[in-house]
Order: sequence, then C-alpha cells, then structure tokens
Amino acid sequence: MQLKIIAAMALVGAAIVAGPAAAQQQKVRFATEGAFRPWNWTEADGSLAGFEIDLYKDLCKRAELDCTIQSQAFEGAIPALNAGKYDAIISGMSATPKREEVVLFTIPYGSTGQSFGVSKVGTLKELPDTGQLFPLSTPANEAAAQAEIDKLKPVLKGKVMGVQTASIAASFVDKYLKGVVEVREYKTTEQHDLDLAAGRVDLIMASMAYLTTAASKQGNEDMAITGPRFQGGVLGRGSSIGLRKGDEVLKAKLDKAIMAANADGTIEKLSQKYFGYDVSVK
Repeated sequence: MQLKIIAAMALVGAAIVAGPAAAQQQKVRFATEGAFRPWNWTEADGSLAGFEIDLYKDLCKRAELDCTIQSQAFEGAIPALNAGKYDAIISGMSATPKREEVVLFTIPYGSTGQSFGVSKVGTLKELPDTGQLFPLSTPANEAAAQAEIDKLKPVLKGKVMGVQTASIAASFVDKYLKGVVEVREYKTTEQHDLDLAAGRVDLIMASMAYLTTAASKQGNEDMAITGPRFQGGVLGRGSSIGLRKGDEVLKAKLDKAIMAANADGTIEKLSQKYFGYDVSVK
C-alpha cells in the first residue's frame, strides 16, 4: 500500500512539474508588409488579412507556437528581423541567394513567378510571349531565359519601369535590364500602380499573383498583364518564411508544418481562395 501511495505521489509531482513546461509554447513574433495583395493586406479597421495571414495561423497551430503578427515596411523587414524586433517574416519574400547570406529561410510555401504590368492606354500595349514561363534555375534554363530577355530589350529600351524597393523584381532588373530601362523604386507595389495609371512609368514588374489581383482592383481598369513570366535563379526558390541565422530549431518546426499543410491540401485550398489557382510548391 505504501508503495502505491509513493508511486501515486510521484506521478502527481511529475505532472505538476511537467504541466507548466508542456503548456508553455515558444513565442514567435511575425512581421508582414500588410500591403501586398493577395499575399497580405491591411483592412480598414487595421487588421491584417490575406493568404499569408491565414497560412501563418495554420502553421503556428500545427507547430504549437504562440504567435503574434504585425505590419512592417518591406524594405526594413530583414534589418528589423536581425535587430531582434521580430523572429520571423512572412511577406511574399522569395528565398534568393543574396537574401540567404543574411537570413535563414524555411522551405517555400508558394511560387507564382514575376511578370509585367502595362497601361492599356500607355506607350506599351503588350510585350511578346505573354504567359510563357522561363525558369532561371539551371544554366540551360537561364540561357533560354536570357534569349527571351534579349528579345525584350529593344522593346523596353529607354522605357521607365517601376519596381518595389528591395524586391526580387528590383534584383531581376538590376541583373538583366540594367542600362536598358530607367528604374524607379517604390516603398510599396500600390505606389507603382498609381504611377502606372498616371503615366509616370511605362511598365511595372511584380509577382504574377500580385498583378492578377491589382489589375482587378477599382482604379486599375487600364492595367494589363503582359509578357513572359520568369521564375527561379535571382528570383529565388519561392516565397518562404525568413528567420534569423542559426534559428534552426524554429526552422525545423515551421518546415514540418509547411510540409504537412502542403500534404493535406491546406495550402492549395488557401491558394484557390485568394489567388484562384494553386500556388503551392509541389
């Protein structure tokens, strides 16, 4: 009887010790731009919404993390992350080789590629090979993409192109179209949309998903998506969660959650809700 009592007391003691520890979840502070539809945006009441906001909630639940999220200007997201203001970035950010020098990325959760937007009443009505995909992921693929870019250069020579500051579109233009187009950088994609509508830029470059949504918004009735679509290489492996270097434990938890959300169709379901097509990485 005494042994049974001692054993029971030991179990109760273990539960008391383990209970609070088990209940305590890792706190993770996320940052998102809040101005990049349909990936993420800010509602009139100040709340955040979009594909990545729903996804972030799902991933945190799967990984058993205690998460919060707030908006942060895109160009300052990585500096803020590395300064310790946030623990993670989920903001349509592609894992590019340049960014990987200072950021640890999870596996990608989405990819739509980059294309061009023009004004139907502007100087560029359309570009060649609209909708055709040109990957940059291998030397052979990049050679084919370079041939396509060379085809675009005479058409784009001297044109003014708008891109978001610190975006992969800006990296693409710097590598492949430097000296061909005049580049204007904007803090948000919505700002370059306004200049396109006003005729202050001839074209913009952004993700296909963003352009599709932007062209359907009130005030952007004259925006048209045109030209080829590029993916990979300098444009990165796809949208991934950015973490501080060395945060391997959090990366492992989020990688596992992304794989599970991909496997059970959650990411595809959210894709259809916000994009109208599947952006999950297979």
